[in-house]
Amino acid sequence: MYSRILFPLIKPAVITSTIFSFYWRWDDFLGPLLFLNKPRLFTVSLALRMFSDPMTSTDWSAIFAMGTLTLLPVLIIFLIFQKYIVQGLVTTGLKG
Repeated sequence: MYSRILFPLIKPAVITSTIFSFYWRWDDFLGPLLFLNKPRLFTVSLALRMFSDPMTSTDWSAIFAMGTLTLLPVLIIFLIFQKYIVQGLVTTGLKG
Protein backbone atom coordinates (compact mmCIF):
# COMPACT_ATOMS: atom_id res chain seq x y z
CA MET A 1 0.00 0.00 0.00
CA TYR A 2 2.77 2.44 0.90
CA SER A 3 4.88 1.71 -2.16
CA ARG A 4 2.02 2.02 -4.64
CA ILE A 5 -0.01 4.88 -3.15
CA LEU A 6 1.86 6.94 -0.57
CA PHE A 7 5.43 7.03 -1.89
CA PRO A 8 4.54 8.32 -5.38
CA LEU A 9 2.50 11.10 -3.76
CA ILE A 10 5.19 12.26 -1.34
CA LYS A 11 8.18 11.82 -3.67
CA PRO A 12 8.08 15.39 -5.13
CA ALA A 13 7.66 16.94 -1.67
CA VAL A 14 10.57 14.96 -0.22
CA ILE A 15 12.83 15.80 -3.16
CA THR A 16 11.85 19.48 -2.94
CA SER A 17 12.58 19.66 0.79
CA THR A 18 15.91 17.88 0.25
CA ILE A 19 16.91 20.36 -2.45
CA PHE A 20 15.92 23.35 -0.30
CA SER A 21 17.87 21.87 2.62
CA PHE A 22 20.93 21.60 0.35
CA TYR A 23 20.47 25.22 -0.76
CA TRP A 24 20.29 26.45 2.83
CA ARG A 25 23.35 24.45 3.89
CA TRP A 26 25.31 25.50 0.82
CA ASP A 27 24.67 29.18 1.50
CA ASP A 28 25.05 29.04 5.30
CA PHE A 29 27.46 31.62 6.67
CA LEU A 30 26.85 32.17 10.37
CA GLY A 31 26.75 28.54 11.55
CA PRO A 32 30.12 27.54 10.08
CA LEU A 33 31.60 30.87 11.13
CA LEU A 34 30.73 30.11 14.75
CA PHE A 35 31.58 26.42 14.88
CA LEU A 36 34.47 25.82 12.46
CA ASN A 37 37.99 26.85 13.35
CA LYS A 38 40.06 25.09 10.67
CA PRO A 39 40.20 26.85 7.29
CA ARG A 40 40.13 23.55 5.38
CA LEU A 41 36.64 22.87 6.82
CA PHE A 42 35.17 26.25 5.85
CA THR A 43 32.13 26.36 3.60
CA VAL A 44 32.12 28.13 0.27
CA SER A 45 30.58 31.33 1.61
CA LEU A 46 33.20 31.53 4.37
CA ALA A 47 35.96 30.94 1.85
CA LEU A 48 34.62 33.77 -0.27
CA ARG A 49 34.58 36.09 2.73
CA MET A 50 38.07 35.11 3.83
CA PHE A 51 39.32 35.67 0.30
CA SER A 52 38.72 39.41 0.57
CA ASP A 53 40.99 41.30 2.92
CA PRO A 54 40.04 44.83 4.02
CA MET A 55 43.64 45.65 4.98
CA THR A 56 45.06 45.08 1.50
CA SER A 57 43.80 45.41 -2.04
CA THR A 58 41.16 42.85 -2.94
CA ASP A 59 41.32 40.92 -6.19
CA TRP A 60 37.72 41.45 -7.26
CA SER A 61 38.04 39.45 -10.47
CA ALA A 62 39.03 36.37 -8.48
CA ILE A 63 36.17 36.90 -6.04
CA PHE A 64 33.65 37.20 -8.89
CA ALA A 65 35.09 34.06 -10.51
CA MET A 66 34.78 32.17 -7.21
CA GLY A 67 31.25 33.49 -6.77
CA THR A 68 30.30 32.25 -10.22
CA LEU A 69 31.80 28.84 -9.51
CA THR A 70 29.84 28.58 -6.26
CA LEU A 71 26.60 29.10 -8.17
CA LEU A 72 27.25 26.24 -10.59
CA PRO A 73 26.29 23.33 -8.26
CA VAL A 74 23.08 25.08 -7.25
CA LEU A 75 22.20 25.80 -10.87
CA ILE A 76 22.97 22.24 -11.98
CA ILE A 77 20.85 20.75 -9.18
CA PHE A 78 18.00 23.09 -10.06
CA LEU A 79 18.15 22.17 -13.75
CA ILE A 80 18.25 18.43 -13.01
CA PHE A 81 15.44 18.42 -10.42
CA GLN A 82 13.32 21.27 -11.80
CA LYS A 83 10.37 18.97 -12.47
CA TYR A 84 10.29 17.74 -8.87
CA ILE A 85 10.64 21.24 -7.44
CA VAL A 86 7.66 22.49 -9.45
CA GLN A 87 5.61 19.40 -8.59
CA GLY A 88 6.45 19.69 -4.91
CA LEU A 89 5.48 23.34 -4.79
CA VAL A 90 2.28 22.89 -6.79
CA THR A 91 0.94 19.91 -4.85
CA THR A 92 1.53 21.34 -1.37
CA GLY A 93 -1.77 23.21 -1.32
CA LEU A 94 -3.99 20.46 -2.70
CA LYS A 95 -6.45 18.50 -0.60
CA GLY A 96 -7.36 14.97 -0.90
